[in-house]
Amino acid sequence: MTDTNRRFLLTARPDGMPKDSDFALVDAPLPELQAGEFLIRNHYASLDPAIRGWLDDVPSYLPPVALGDPVRATTVGIVEESKAEGFKPGDWVMGLNGIERYSVGKLGGFTQPIDVSLVPSPTNFLSVMGAVGLTAYFGVTEILQPKSGQTLLVSGAAGAVGSLVGQLGKRAGCRVIGIAGGPAKCARLIDDYGFDAAIDYRGKDAAALSADIGAAAPDGIDLVFENVGGVGLDATLDHLNQFAKVALCGLISEYNSEHYGTRNLWQLIVHSATIRGFLISEFLDRFVEGGTAMAKMAAEGTLRFDEHIEEGIDNALPAFLRLFEGSNQGKMILKLI
Repeated sequence: MTDTNRRFLLTARPDGMPKDSDFALVDAPLPELQAGEFLIRNHYASLDPAIRGWLDDVPSYLPPVALGDPVRATTVGIVEESKAEGFKPGDWVMGLNGIERYSVGKLGGFTQPIDVSLVPSPTNFLSVMGAVGLTAYFGVTEILQPKSGQTLLVSGAAGAVGSLVGQLGKRAGCRVIGIAGGPAKCARLIDDYGFDAAIDYRGKDAAALSADIGAAAPDGIDLVFENVGGVGLDATLDHLNQFAKVALCGLISEYNSEHYGTRNLWQLIVHSATIRGFLISEFLDRFVEGGTAMAKMAAEGTLRFDEHIEEGIDNALPAFLRLFEGSNQGKMILKLI
């Protein structure tokens, strides 16, 4: 254990795409533990698009990251020291902490023990058994509730969540169409994740994208798992079937720019369709169920998941920005040690 804590701090509210001057990397003394606290040596941090929303001082489902605090992320690590019953040195834990080498956990907080013997790598608790896997699992099984023979369209389909959603849709007997950026990612949808069709959104306006969706789904779309928003969602809404369902998981196209705003909501009325936003916190009491189900499919080899691991806390910002460039090849994880 070193005697300093390297931390990735938020120093200014980003205006558009985050930049170096919005953050600072600092070395601070290790915190002194109080009764009921334990010191976590973070090994890995999950980098997710949702972090971008936490950097803005706007109402959300979590309070914004305070200026001068470490950027918030889900981490997995090992307890180094403990003054809390139920947590002992050597225990692996997962929780919502900071992008920093050491975090302080508290009894009754967000950090909980994990059993790394259940998985090939502790990073799996940030991917297939973490928020990514649970978002896909509950988004498909509880929000969309697919039926065999239906058509499911997934935006951001080559991403960590989207790729799992498509595979779960196939398991349920759906025809699955994915929208992704570039020929390589579209090929991955077919070859690696088993999608039935892939659409490249790059360089296309809503009309061109709508035409491609219509060609891929001539019988219309029953289910939509939306990660992107913008013109892609507008184009998708042109092709809804009667009583279609849209699960709204994210709007990554708008996180670093002025909000586009969906302009085609009329189609929800036309087709008696529903759009439903959701957070996995709705299913907090069922996380064990979801994690167990996803781990079982992965262990059986019937569910593919990919992880993209970047090394070093000094690379936190470049790694985070890869999410918005679309250059990551799987769940983006930062190795902190």
